[in-house]
Amino acid sequence: MISTDKLNTIVNDITNNYKDNDLFYIKEGHCMPNRDTIIHIILGLRQIMFPGYFDSENLSHTNPTYFVGHNITKLYEALSCQVKAALIQQEKDNADDYEISKKVSDICCRFFSSLANIQNMLTKDVQAAFDGDPAAKTKEEIIFCYPGLFAIFVYRLAHELYKMDVPFIPRIMTEYAHSHTGIDINPGATIGEYFFIDHGTGVVIGETTEIGNNVKIYQGVTLGALSTRSGQLLRDVKRHPTIEDNVTIYSSASILGGETVIGEGSVIGGNAFITESVPAGTRVSVKTPELVTVNKVNDHKNK
Repeated sequence: MISTDKLNTIVNDITNNYKDNDLFYIKEGHCMPNRDTIIHIILGLRQIMFPGYFDSENLSHTNPTYFVGHNITKLYEALSCQVKAALIQQEKDNADDYEISKKVSDICCRFFSSLANIQNMLTKDVQAAFDGDPAAKTKEEIIFCYPGLFAIFVYRLAHELYKMDVPFIPRIMTEYAHSHTGIDINPGATIGEYFFIDHGTGVVIGETTEIGNNVKIYQGVTLGALSTRSGQLLRDVKRHPTIEDNVTIYSSASILGGETVIGEGSVIGGNAFITESVPAGTRVSVKTPELVTVNKVNDHKNK
């Protein structure tokens, strides 16, 4: 068992570090958004977006109007509390409770009003996955099983909150999806309709990426920035590429830089490393290395 003197030393060493405000942010009336509650909101919204797939209720025996209304009422209250906590934490000592409450109400109303449009976008994403993957037997399989669709679903929710300048919560949402799928989509990225991520593990899509309609990407693709050694000086600067409509990007390709544009209808081959723009309709591939084989069996017989 640890001695009292040793315990006191450990406690004092740790609590002395609390004098650093970067570590100890808790103040009276302040708290960070709750990650578990945000995950609960994500899963609740998934039940609304894909009714009958992830809930325990049999909707054939339930009034859909009641189902949606009841769940939105609960999720609205939960999200309001989390948005308020995030805004208060951002404002810190300058927080005005009345103004923040007004802002929370506006944000939540706008967010829940956007759900029907997000649902329409997700329907198109499901269609893109079904059309683009011959291994998909049904759309139900895509909704139930595909990690790419789950990552896109969470991104589309988080992106709405990001556009409304909600702090913390959009990134908490997409990092939850990242931890479950291996797909890292920053909530600031702009992604069009009919988006499909095949397989998905290792995909990275940076904050200022712009992706058009009907784009398909495979595992290991990075849509990233060039050197970010300037750090915070690059905030609000476009650092990530633009991918135009009808582009396919194969596995492990890296496309970097805010001025890099992949033109409409282009195909980017696997393992390509691109830091310059590509004209529309271009096929880019890495030169295939020479394959050398050695017949060890014959070599052994000749000895």
